[in-house]
Amino acid sequence: MNQSEQEKIKQDLPLFKDLPKNLSYLQATYSNCYDVVFRTFCIGGHTDAALLYMEGLSDTKQIENNVMNTLMEGSLSFSDIHEAVKERLQVLDTKEIRTFADCITYLSTGYSILLVQKMDYALALGLVKVDKRPIEDPEAESVVRGPREGFIESIQTNTSLIRRKISSPTLKMEKVKVGSYTKTEVVIAYIEGKADKQVLETLKTRINEIELDGVLETGYIEGSIKDNPYSPFPQLLTTERPDVVAANLLEGRIVILVDGTPFVLIAPVSFYSFIQSPEDYYFGFLIGSSVRLLRYLFIFFSVTLPSLYVAILTFHQEMIPTTLLITIASSREAIPFPAFVEAILMEVTFEALREAGLRLPKQIGAAVSIVGGLVIGQAAVQAGIVSAPMVIVVSLTGIASFLVPRYSQGIALRLLRFPIILLAGTLGLFGLMLGIITIVIHLCKLTSIGVPYLPPLKNGSWQDALFRAPWQSLQKRRRFFNEDNHPNQKNLRMRGKDSKA
Repeated sequence: MNQSEQEKIKQDLPLFKDLPKNLSYLQATYSNCYDVVFRTFCIGGHTDAALLYMEGLSDTKQIENNVMNTLMEGSLSFSDIHEAVKERLQVLDTKEIRTFADCITYLSTGYSILLVQKMDYALALGLVKVDKRPIEDPEAESVVRGPREGFIESIQTNTSLIRRKISSPTLKMEKVKVGSYTKTEVVIAYIEGKADKQVLETLKTRINEIELDGVLETGYIEGSIKDNPYSPFPQLLTTERPDVVAANLLEGRIVILVDGTPFVLIAPVSFYSFIQSPEDYYFGFLIGSSVRLLRYLFIFFSVTLPSLYVAILTFHQEMIPTTLLITIASSREAIPFPAFVEAILMEVTFEALREAGLRLPKQIGAAVSIVGGLVIGQAAVQAGIVSAPMVIVVSLTGIASFLVPRYSQGIALRLLRFPIILLAGTLGLFGLMLGIITIVIHLCKLTSIGVPYLPPLKNGSWQDALFRAPWQSLQKRRRFFNEDNHPNQKNLRMRGKDSKA
């Protein structure tokens, strides 16, 4: 079969009544594909048929017992073939397909394709073999108190986990396929009446406009639909926890699930969404509020502490008490580098150790990060490359960065630390304030699917942003969309043009 005939298959060429002709087309399409099995047999002892399936994706035991043995038993006339195939097959999920394109689509997803002589259609049999890992506690979002279940790579399992949390029929789940080659299943979930219709339509449009060869993880979707792709801040929330997804659905947000990954996207979100932890709502409001305020404080330190140390030590020594200044000066007496170079050197080393700990096997990754930091820090101080106060500052900064609940937000703040150190090392406290003001302006202009990323804290919105108010107060305003952060048509149309700061 030449190239033009193969192209016809892709253009929804209908199936023929001639079984050998159908098989020749499909065999040519799947040439050099050892995992595609073609099995021919006779229905009722006289009617030729063929069964196609992909080895590893289809359940061979069910194919043998529920299809092959069932159809080959007994004697049937051709007039009974149509009914026999419908009635005798012990397969609940059965679909009629009439084109070669549909055959290829269903075959690639694990369905078995039954072709019968003198029938111009085929049957797609849902005998899919599902290999999946058990539902476990997500390691990246571990909690002291809360559900111990997380999403897995099966999108059917993930949607069922959400259904267990929200049983209302207003929870809608719409399925689309993305990727010209992978045809990855993407599910858009939302609660009708709570999700903003304007945001929902915009999100659907952006997903349908994605032109990629394949989608293997939610990062492909996130990078294609976010408003400002050049911003270091994540504009969609990523989670593995069904309880987090359910809570955000109840607040009016939209959830995006991708087959083949346990990570789920939530949109739209604000800056405060990345500072919140599910445990904030499982403990009392006093504990939740205290931990959240502590989190904000240390997040600020994780961005500014090295820069503040460099700025004061380089330009504003008069701000340091005399006794402390003498101690710092004596520790830096043999250091050959200025404070700016010293801070950059230590920060890069710390980030390299952190990254190495993530990539190494779990059994030794944590040990390498901790022991490596201690050994390198101590050796660097003794060698006179860096001072002991700088090691303390970088260590405190690293500890502070661990308080960010979301890894994507934490890595963005860690990246911003370097340009702020550069500004502080060249302009002092003025450069530090200039960097902070630039970040705040950028956050104010940033949007998440048209919704302000840093909405104003008024009309009680601070109760669930800076603090965690009691449930009696939160119940009155658990809706995410209100008059202060409701998207407007301009924000949705601009899509990142207003976020270039």
